Amino acid sequence: MTQHNDDDTFIIEFIQLGNYVKATAIDPVSGKEATVMGPTTASQKELGNLAVKKLVRKLKKLD
Repeated sequence: MTQHNDDDTFIIEFIQLGNYVKATAIDPVSGKEATVMGPTTASQKELGNLAVKKLVRKLKKLD
């Protein structure tokens, strides 16, 4: 069983790569991360939410 963050607090990092933005959500407890990419026209909130949803799905799969 993998331990993960019970209060759902994640670190979210945004990096612009040309016409795209890479959003990475990191669980500080387990060190697991999930990344999504989107256009620069997408909001950080949208990309951050997608990255967090992907990370939560990944953490649940590991349990």
